[in-house]
Amino acid sequence: MPEDARPPDWRRRLAAVGQGLLDLFYPPRCPGCGRVGFTFCDACQARIEPPPAPACIRCGHPTETERLCPRCQETASHLDRIASSAVFAEPLRAAIHELKYNNGRSLARPLGARMAAGWRQSQFAADVIVPVPLHAARLVERGYNQAALLARILSAEIGIPIDEAALVRAKATQQQARLKAVERRENVRDAFACRGDVAGKRVALVDDVCTTGSTLEACAAALRSSGASSVWAFTLARAPWEPGHTGPLPDYPSNGA
Repeated sequence: MPEDARPPDWRRRLAAVGQGLLDLFYPPRCPGCGRVGFTFCDACQARIEPPPAPACIRCGHPTETERLCPRCQETASHLDRIASSAVFAEPLRAAIHELKYNNGRSLARPLGARMAAGWRQSQFAADVIVPVPLHAARLVERGYNQAALLARILSAEIGIPIDEAALVRAKATQQQARLKAVERRENVRDAFACRGDVAGKRVALVDDVCTTGSTLEACAAALRSSGASSVWAFTLARAPWEPGHTGPLPDYPSNGA
């Protein structure tokens, strides 16, 4: 978040006092095991499944060797790479659900820190971090964008600036979780517009969960059209979905990835 966009010190202190009172009367409960007094306990965090290796160097799906998978060899993409810090499975799945649907904003800190650890370990590079945006109406309904919350923590941890206004969702779309893979791509086609100065920059897109990558691809197209030199995506979790899969998709709707 830009420095001039941060709330004044008195507001931050007031928010901290308010959170302390909430914790006193409504103590946090670990989404993974239910233990009272823990935002996300160490034992549950230790159970988080790391991303598969080796994996396709573009889409991140498991491969026998670290190379382009057959689908990526045959398919053009605006994305240079999709990487994730973990597999979308319990107990991380429960934590993400809490973050997004139950106003579990306090989970953004440990989950964002996990993303930062994955970033450092893999030695990723970028000039700016851009969170996948929500449509204005959805943002008002929810009150916050979980991708932006994660991106703020990641930015602060690794020291790379964030531009939350670089991308906007120009049109409202259906929730991706209700759609098949082909429908997802059509649903988000031309749904995003770039409003930031990304010309010549290496952009890291950030979201909570990647399922098929359709929304990330649509975001990358908008960024590339505005001159981004490279665009890759980094998500907290990756759903275990395989290209070409014809059955039901995972039932978790992220910002649309």
